[in-house]
Amino acid sequence: MRVVDRTQLILDIFAARARSKEGKLQVELAQLNYLLPRLAGKGEGLSRLGAGIGTRGPGETKLETDRRRIRQRINSLKRELAEVKVHRQQQRRLRKKKGLPLIALVGYTNAGKSTLFNRLTGAGVLSEDKLFATLDPTVRRMELPSGMVALLSDTVGFIRKLPHELINAFHSTLEEVLEADLLLHVTDATDPALFDHIKAVREVLVDLGASDKPTVTALNKADLIDPNLLRGLESYLPGAVTISALTGRGLPELLARLEQELLSTRVEMKLLVPYKAGAIVDELHGQALVIKEEFWPQGTYLEVVVEKKMVPKLVRYQLNQQGEN
Repeated sequence: MRVVDRTQLILDIFAARARSKEGKLQVELAQLNYLLPRLAGKGEGLSRLGAGIGTRGPGETKLETDRRRIRQRINSLKRELAEVKVHRQQQRRLRKKKGLPLIALVGYTNAGKSTLFNRLTGAGVLSEDKLFATLDPTVRRMELPSGMVALLSDTVGFIRKLPHELINAFHSTLEEVLEADLLLHVTDATDPALFDHIKAVREVLVDLGASDKPTVTALNKADLIDPNLLRGLESYLPGAVTISALTGRGLPELLARLEQELLSTRVEMKLLVPYKAGAIVDELHGQALVIKEEFWPQGTYLEVVVEKKMVPKLVRYQLNQQGEN
């Protein structure tokens, strides 16, 4: 009978859930990095690894051959993932050029992130009552109450003591969290271990270097919990938004809160930029959210949402209520 430890079990679940090429590469890399230092005593099963990668040399033991094959396969996987990373970085640059803010969904595995993602964006992402049902990041557009458009990213679920092999292998996927302007922490209000899971998510965010990101907490699955218990949870989590991703309860309040948080670090401005300062217009298209653009005789009229750090540079072009600079 095969016996596995906790890390191997998590790796096995990840392997069963991986669907994209990148997800499969990341899982295999994590498995091999975990296996390599524990190789002593393994049997012939390793002969399936890396078909055609090297052969047994003269005087080389079976253990040495297996280790060499694994190292070769690890290097091959790293090269393939490096190519995938370049493609992902290109996608991020294109998103940044459009100036749309990015919100990343984070939370303990099976908290309902993908259900909420589908509800807010209309996407058809796999949503099941399973651990780690989502391994591959998906990014979709969503509209906030004022008409402001943002991007929402669905990420892999976290877990207590997430194996470092997985954090390292899935780093390119989890970079979506690092790039986000705002985190939406989805929690399962029905889970008896709710507060332990909240702590676990925060610990993973610390490991990723994303603990200082502004965060909105959502108490999900409110339709499945006793109202008195729910009120108690709300008192322990002040500022959390109570929702049900399944029924839609609380989603208007959640969207309003997300918009409020995004705008707290941004300013809406009406600008009239002279044509001779066209470089400013180009910069705004690359780093701001351009809501409206018109070409007036005096220059380019823009209605934009910009980060506060850009305001000093733009204030000279700002229009007052009378439409004058």
